[in-house]
Amino acid sequence: MYAEVIIPLALPKNYTWSVPEHLQAVARPGVRVEVVLGKNKKYAGIIRLLHNEAPSAYETKDILNVLDATPIIYQEQLKLWQWIAEYYMCTEGEVMAAALPAHFKLSSETVLVINEEAGDDFSQLDNEEFILAEALLIKKELRMSEAQELLESADVYPVVRRLIDNKICFVWESLKETYSPRLETYVRLNPVYEDESRLADLLNNWTKAPKQMELLLGYLHLLKTQGEVTKPELLKKSNASDAQLKGLADKEILLLEKRRVDRIKSLAKEVKIDFELSDAQQNAWLQTSEKLRDHSVCLLHGVTSSGKTLVYIKLIEEVIRLGKQVLYLLPEIALTSQIIRRLEKHFGGYIGIYHSKFNQNERIEIWNRIKNGDLKVVLGARSALFLPFNDLGLIVVDEEHDTSYKQQDPAPRYHARDAAIYFATITNAKVVLGSATPSVDTYFNCVSGKYGLVELTERYGGLNLPSMEVIDVKQLNGKQAEKTIVSPSLERHINNSLSVKKQVILFQNRRGYTPYQVCQVCGWIPHCRNCDVALTFHKKTHKLQCHYCGQHYPQVHTCQACGSDKFLQRNFGTEKIEEQLEEQFPDARIARMDIDSVRGKHAHDNLIRSFEQGKVDILVGTQMVVKGLDFENVDLVGVLDADSLLNFADYRVNERAFQLIEQVSGRAGRKLSQGKVAIQLVNTKHPLLKVLKEHDYLSFFDTELDGRKKFFYPPFSRTILLTFKHKLKPVVDEAAAWFADELRPVYGPYIIGPAEPVVNRIRDQFLREVLLKLPKDSNMVSGCKKFILDKIAAMHSEKKFRSVVVLPDVDR
Repeated sequence: MYAEVIIPLALPKNYTWSVPEHLQAVARPGVRVEVVLGKNKKYAGIIRLLHNEAPSAYETKDILNVLDATPIIYQEQLKLWQWIAEYYMCTEGEVMAAALPAHFKLSSETVLVINEEAGDDFSQLDNEEFILAEALLIKKELRMSEAQELLESADVYPVVRRLIDNKICFVWESLKETYSPRLETYVRLNPVYEDESRLADLLNNWTKAPKQMELLLGYLHLLKTQGEVTKPELLKKSNASDAQLKGLADKEILLLEKRRVDRIKSLAKEVKIDFELSDAQQNAWLQTSEKLRDHSVCLLHGVTSSGKTLVYIKLIEEVIRLGKQVLYLLPEIALTSQIIRRLEKHFGGYIGIYHSKFNQNERIEIWNRIKNGDLKVVLGARSALFLPFNDLGLIVVDEEHDTSYKQQDPAPRYHARDAAIYFATITNAKVVLGSATPSVDTYFNCVSGKYGLVELTERYGGLNLPSMEVIDVKQLNGKQAEKTIVSPSLERHINNSLSVKKQVILFQNRRGYTPYQVCQVCGWIPHCRNCDVALTFHKKTHKLQCHYCGQHYPQVHTCQACGSDKFLQRNFGTEKIEEQLEEQFPDARIARMDIDSVRGKHAHDNLIRSFEQGKVDILVGTQMVVKGLDFENVDLVGVLDADSLLNFADYRVNERAFQLIEQVSGRAGRKLSQGKVAIQLVNTKHPLLKVLKEHDYLSFFDTELDGRKKFFYPPFSRTILLTFKHKLKPVVDEAAAWFADELRPVYGPYIIGPAEPVVNRIRDQFLREVLLKLPKDSNMVSGCKKFILDKIAAMHSEKKFRSVVVLPDVDR
């Protein structure tokens, strides 16, 4: 028997190992196995396929061990991994590395083992060798990390090498399982005191240790009110110490026992739908259910605040009552805290949440609860797609247009929405996509009949969509325009909202204090040493930061070109806006929501709760404030620099700008009154503003589709972007040119480039790009992908191109 095994490395082809006879009964697809690749490097891989054909090109090694009694993933997940690897031009090992929690990917640790035959005469050893040899004699085994601690040095390898050469120890590579269950200490009353007379006798004749008496009484009270008592609860409630509890345990009055518990507390499992749908929502729900009978995918296109979430809840209820599972995908972690509270209210303990803010132990426990069917609804960001659902009935992709669904770095560079649609086909599940501003590709699939389409055109409660006002910042005089963040017109609107106790959201898609500073004398701009970008000043840390590689630099006070100390601060980020708002509105409570201000595990949730509870008057933020958040007391939204959204060098620039502005405007006037949106910009003649003012998605879609068709962009073509990276500019130029020349004889009409991207150096690597726009012919596209991978292999066989990195990005 032979096993094709996926290991978490970027191997273009999965390696095959032989299965020893004693392991054949327990080896099956989906279980982890311990394997050796190379001389002695061990990996925990996953069996993808079992077969009886020996590889002809190499001699197989045996699998060392099977690590799981049952598969940790199902066949459907393995099929999804294979599809993602093939479609997005990566390897199954890279998909595995992204899909599995870290604790399932075992670590290979170097362990030193004493050679018993070497004896205990270490007189010939030097001081450092002696310390390690003595420790090995006592412990028998030492990890490399322990050796570093003993010698108080990171550089222990020469010492270890000498011990191995002297045959005092040898090296053993061991795979170590890093997950550990959480244990909680529970407190129980000794059964002999369950007899009330015995307990009364004990309490009545208590003479010493009054603190222990208080602790015992506290325990009895908790036992009566809660049923079970944990050690931390008891010590906190009775204000007692560990020693006092130990005294009662030593007297065998109270008994302590450790139990395995979940890290994430569960609510009671119940389905409680306590709301009535409006007529429009009722129609949308019934239409969506009907469309899903004929289509595997249906788009719910509902304007902002139309109540799409309530429609999802009704659809989820149907699936839960059938005993099936639901995956509810969201683009950002920021949204999960608000949505989870709404779903918990209706589905209680059936709900689970999964995203990158959870630690690895928590992820393992959620993983296992989903696998055994304990959780029926899982709410998560794109990585939740890889969870081991055993009976998936529905996938909801909320805010399906959002760019966060597309993974950028590292591989796999997959789109979670498209991968979810494929996953649904192999699990016989249905997919509901939801958005107020659907992506052009999705809406095109609807109008062409591939997907079902349901429109929800009115806001919940019959409210009108917010009115929009365009504020022309050109009308401000030169010096005023340069320094103005909040225009006089927007300032009046903010004051009006605050005066009637309403809340305000201000949107600026740049974090930090100032995106760049420029020398007033010679025009020099501080740049990152590793990337071809200007540095952003962060006032809170008083440092300059590169937002591409993350490198920090000290604040610059003198120009490195001319020595001048006169700098102009250009443009503004959320930090600077927050500072200016505090000056302009001294009585307002102001908060900032960006990646710098919400770093902690619960920071998103805490900020959102504060805003919901009216503890914040003005919230300034980046894209985080745009995405689907529901605040009923906001009646004004300000877009502070719309020009920055309209001037990207990307064929999707108008689509992204329309989505961002329409989405952020949708945060206003969600309850009781119509909201207002104020857009500050210079280019007031931009054609996008007209359709934004009228909230006219269909006109935007028709215009955008005409442009895409004219220039052969998606949805009329399939794109593959090839990015070439190397630390030397001439090498990357030559490599990109060579690659384009190899492609042209076959795919010449479809190639653009090589060209420099807008940012042409990141992390000290020069970048060049080649873009292919291919016809929507699946055979041609798959043939082109294979051709590209073959040419990458051929290029790397050339010595001068060996270190050039090529990154394919499909559907960019």
